[in-house]
Amino acid sequence: MAIPATPPLPHHPPTPRIGAVLLAAGSASRMGHRPKCLLEHGGQAIVRRQVQALLGAGLAPVVVVLGHYRDQVAAALDGLPVERVVNPDPEAPQSQSLHQGLTALPAGLDAVLVSLADLPLIGPAEIAALVAAWQQRPAGTGFVRPWVDGQPGNPVLLDASVCRDLLSGGPDLSGQQWAARHPDRVHRWATDQRAYITDVDRPQDLDVLAAQGIALCWPDDRSA
Repeated sequence: MAIPATPPLPHHPPTPRIGAVLLAAGSASRMGHRPKCLLEHGGQAIVRRQVQALLGAGLAPVVVVLGHYRDQVAAALDGLPVERVVNPDPEAPQSQSLHQGLTALPAGLDAVLVSLADLPLIGPAEIAALVAAWQQRPAGTGFVRPWVDGQPGNPVLLDASVCRDLLSGGPDLSGQQWAARHPDRVHRWATDQRAYITDVDRPQDLDVLAAQGIALCWPDDRSA
């Protein structure tokens, strides 16, 4: 009697290793030089909420680039397993913070998510959706950006080859410049999720969010 062949085990591709860089070095000049990433949503600073979203979506390691207000922002991250990198020249173009963040990540990652610290509505679901879009990106592309109602959004996801290009190009090469030079390698991921284009740059932005039922407050206002 013949022994039936053992069916092959299903093939599961390895889970990609994706790190993250969160840029939080800016001076917030349009917000009156108040650290906008410390605005609180639901009782937590939005920079902390976003780090928790990255960790909750399984991204690791997470590097936060600090500059202006570095002590206050670092304090908001107490207890979270993140690496803090300080940009010694936070007045320099943002590309230098990006370069520092990428440099701080270990070798061997498949991709890196790059985000801004003033995105109040980004949560684990938005991070996971962006990762899924990166995994399903068209062949030949490596820079995945959310695109909402004709507007570019954040965060973005860069595969390892894009990160190598940015690092070899030096600290003056921004992601936006790289994308302009390589449009064929950029995937504009169409989505209707407005969290990707909702940020807080000016006091007026707080009023717009409040009108939508989204309340952000400064820590000193909450404690008053």
